[in-house]
Amino acid sequence: MRKSGLAVMMVVCLSGPAFAADPAGDWNVADNTAVIRITNCGDALCGTIASTRNPGIDEHNPDPAKRNRSVVGVQILLGMRPSEQGRWQGEIYNPDNGKTYLGYISLASDDVLRIDGCVLGGLLCGGENWTRAK
Repeated sequence: MRKSGLAVMMVVCLSGPAFAADPAGDWNVADNTAVIRITNCGDALCGTIASTRNPGIDEHNPDPAKRNRSVVGVQILLGMRPSEQGRWQGEIYNPDNGKTYLGYISLASDDVLRIDGCVLGGLLCGGENWTRAK
């Protein structure tokens, strides 16, 4: 009886709903020059520059009042909301040129985050893989 009870419990646990992996945490960008911290921001995800090898200021920001702020602490993933299983859609701010793009993030695995930025309403997209910081 004890073995069958354990077997039933294992089947119930294994047949439960699958939960999507969580992209929250710290991520190394592809060239390892910065760490982006992804957190929950209300009903969306956001990503902030937590550290960078080349600190600087947000000199290309379209808002002149923000051009003297450090890039560390700047939110670059904006309003990332679930768009389908394992994928989030929102905006990506690029402090290198001050532009904001349509963007997507998705987990390729627990330790690999795919980030894609798009132009022309999503017709042309390109991106890179980030690795989870240890």
